[in-house]
Amino acid sequence: MRLYVARHGQTQFNIEQRICGRADVELTDRGIRQAYELADKMTINCVDIIISSPLKRARNTAEIVGEKIGAKVIFDDRLMERDFGLTDGTYEATPGFTHTFQQFGYEYPKGETLLRVVQRVYNLLDEIKFKYDNKNIMIISHGGVCRVINSYFSSLNNDEFFDFNLDNCKVLEYDL
Repeated sequence: MRLYVARHGQTQFNIEQRICGRADVELTDRGIRQAYELADKMTINCVDIIISSPLKRARNTAEIVGEKIGAKVIFDDRLMERDFGLTDGTYEATPGFTHTFQQFGYEYPKGETLLRVVQRVYNLLDEIKFKYDNKNIMIISHGGVCRVINSYFSSLNNDEFFDFNLDNCKVLEYDL
């Protein structure tokens, strides 16, 4: 069983280096082109099902890829980006953000901890292993969720965990 993991296409928040958790922002024109390029790249792989975050940027990316490769797309809230609460939409350079971002147990006001993200994503991955045995699955999600997925397959120290970044519409492949 193969698991393909991709991050959504570019958004205006990505360009502006804004914190984009649950903000439901659209893809830019470049993000749409990236999604089509990802779809072209995925035509050589046999993907049975795409599981995507329901947020617009991931949803639109997944729908473009799914249509091109003929794969069913389903949406799962567990793949949504971390809820940064009141911090969502502010800038990554906001004083103190990097420090709080790297605290596993820090709960953003009206948001969630990184530990909660890990819990929901790991639970989904465990479920995928059993529910879709012998199928090739593609996940289309967000940078933080892709970081958590990578940690599911790799033993990482804290620095390695936080140094991992997946560019827009880049795809990684794992054995599940």
